[in-house]
Amino acid sequence: MLSRKGLIPEEYVLTTRLAEDISEPRYQAKERRARFVSKNGTCNVAHKNIREQGRFLLDVFTTVVDLKWHYTLLIFTMSFLCTWLLFGMIWWLIAFGHGDLDKTEEGFVPCVTSVQSFTAAFLFSIEVQVTIGFGGRMITEECPVAILVLIVQNIVGLVINAIMLGCIFMKTAQAHRRAETLIFSKHGVIALRNGSLCFMFRVGDLRKSMIISASIRMQVVRKSSSLEGEVLPLNQIDIQTENPVSTNGIFLVSPLIICHTINKDSPLYDISPSDLNHQEDLEIIVILEGVVETTGITTQARTSYLADEILWGHRFVPTVAEEDGRYSVDYSKFGNTVKVPTPNCTARQLDENRSTMDPKSFSPRSTIRKRNVSMRVKPKFTLFDEPS
Repeated sequence: MLSRKGLIPEEYVLTTRLAEDISEPRYQAKERRARFVSKNGTCNVAHKNIREQGRFLLDVFTTVVDLKWHYTLLIFTMSFLCTWLLFGMIWWLIAFGHGDLDKTEEGFVPCVTSVQSFTAAFLFSIEVQVTIGFGGRMITEECPVAILVLIVQNIVGLVINAIMLGCIFMKTAQAHRRAETLIFSKHGVIALRNGSLCFMFRVGDLRKSMIISASIRMQVVRKSSSLEGEVLPLNQIDIQTENPVSTNGIFLVSPLIICHTINKDSPLYDISPSDLNHQEDLEIIVILEGVVETTGITTQARTSYLADEILWGHRFVPTVAEEDGRYSVDYSKFGNTVKVPTPNCTARQLDENRSTMDPKSFSPRSTIRKRNVSMRVKPKFTLFDEPS
């Protein structure tokens, strides 16, 4: 393309086939590891070959709530239309059996007034179930069966209203909607804290209403095998978190940095900077649970960090500052990190060589050059002779 535009002479342009080294073998890059939990918290699991489908019908309410919105609205609409048509047919049969469709002479008392067709029976069914009552059609005391059908349709209509409105309310007030305003940092970091390597990430809440009794926990998901040779494709290992209040419970008023100290009991004990790539079979899942203050519903927010989403030797920048007598949070710095001196070795190697390593050498203060005030610099010339 550059040769066609005259920027590079034609004799210096190599074709694609000549530019490649044919002698070197080609290797296909390994695909990135599939996530167990996506960044937005959804679980990347597909359920197949479920033979007992009837179990879902045993809990109809939960099944309807779990459906997508267009399926829920379809069921909501069809439930009313079907009952209106069903009872409309019943009202038409009652009128047909009593002779209301043919007899129009004076003194004849029908079961339902002004019902001479199926359309009129259908409209009367809608008026009964939704209690509109336009006044043109009404039931009389001529037919006891019609009174019984009226009672049954009212009860069925109340049950359908309760179920359908309850399902729609639960779908609109689902807990995962509140979790949309709980945010996690895009990357996790590994750096020194108090002389030990720590895995850290940041969590924050965008709303002013708090999450009550909030707790956070982490799991490492990776492929492993037992001593007997059993392969565990998704082995979930809990790891201890150490947040600023030293417990799993957090006070999420401002963004917090959640820390996990990598010690001998940690599954990250043998992780080195060279292992943090897309080929490493490692995923750290973070789960935040709590009760929504305004609704009292328990909510859960989830995210995960793959190996190539963990930055070695980085630290989160502060986001909270005091301004005009109150604390201000700058969310534009929520995911910002800075590089800090960190040993390029595993936590195991750091513990083994701790006696020979100086922790102060990894402190940012050690990189500042200090002026030696004790050394006196002699000027190149003087106006007077200095006394010896």
